[in-house]
Amino acid sequence: MTDDHSDARPADLFPTEISVDIVHELSDHYAAGDTLEILVARYPYSYRKIRTALIDAGVTLRPPRILLPPTPPGLVNAYLNGRSIRQLATTHGMSYSQTRNILLAEGVELRRRGQP
Repeated sequence: MTDDHSDARPADLFPTEISVDIVHELSDHYAAGDTLEILVARYPYSYRKIRTALIDAGVTLRPPRILLPPTPPGLVNAYLNGRSIRQLATTHGMSYSQTRNILLAEGVELRRRGQP
């Protein structure tokens, strides 16, 4: 009989449990501004494992950052002067949502729908 290991299960890529001490470290780093991606690169745990450990520890996760293109010149002033988000989106070749998000990121208080 030969020593055949073909049915042997490969070792897990990530440890199965995160110790309480490591969870505290993860929480501290996350609170200091590290992203989940940075923590995954720094520690030998999967994204899902770290995310779950932080949530279980009572950490409130930050929403993911939405990458926005640079604000086109004149966009904010045009909105403040009465142009609609839809008009600005068409003028600048962007989606409505992208235009709205840029205005919000610039600190613009949006008008109610249909108000000048």
